[in-house]
Amino acid sequence: MSTNPIEFNIAPVAECSVLVTLTIPPSTHRSPTIYAQYIARACDAIRQNLATVLMNVTPAYHSILVDYLPYRISEQQCITQLNLLLTQTLSSSIKTNDTGNIIELPAYYSLETALDLHRYQEKGLSLNDVIQYHTSQTYCVSAIGFMPGFAFMSDVVSELILPRHSTPRLAVPKGSIAIAGSKTAVYPSESPGGWNIIGHCPLPLFDHHQLKSAQGTQPSLSLLNVGDTVHFTSISKREFIKLSRGVSNG
Repeated sequence: MSTNPIEFNIAPVAECSVLVTLTIPPSTHRSPTIYAQYIARACDAIRQNLATVLMNVTPAYHSILVDYLPYRISEQQCITQLNLLLTQTLSSSIKTNDTGNIIELPAYYSLETALDLHRYQEKGLSLNDVIQYHTSQTYCVSAIGFMPGFAFMSDVVSELILPRHSTPRLAVPKGSIAIAGSKTAVYPSESPGGWNIIGHCPLPLFDHHQLKSAQGTQPSLSLLNVGDTVHFTSISKREFIKLSRGVSNG
């Protein structure tokens, strides 16, 4: 167990897997951004220092699942090394300028791409209102899940908060910009989903073509990773078509 500014616990959860759970004391600012930055710092340290004994390092909102190679390290050795590593890594506070990558995502908001605009119109918001509110925030990637490259970003302004659809769509288009509750995300692949669609991003967020050659601990297949800072920039239809064609042409 570490000391202030953050505490952690390590426990076995399955064969060849341990779970690191982080807890920020009440005296410390506990925003989603702070949690994400600590998670990102811890994941980087684990990947860099224990790479030869790892299968996967999977971050979530307040925890990290570490899958290790049992023929290279025992459960107790893994826990001991993680304890020493994280005690040192998490001993200092997160500074305001201590952030991950800063990523600008182009977003085409329109009547043809905002599939759930009517739900916001029922709240009295126009398309321009949705654009203004969604692009006014800087988001932090708090977790990756649901599918490869799907980044949960925190938090939208209160005016944009909407619950998921009670009945999900069978197919949400790849690149759809969406909101569920207070989170926003971009669908990296076509998929079933119940989030509220407000626009489209033409950039690829996950490189499926490199999956076969990728190592288990390689984080670069996804454009967005935990701890990254994201800002959406509204683009015109012409810019959207140009960017889409550029992606298609490689």
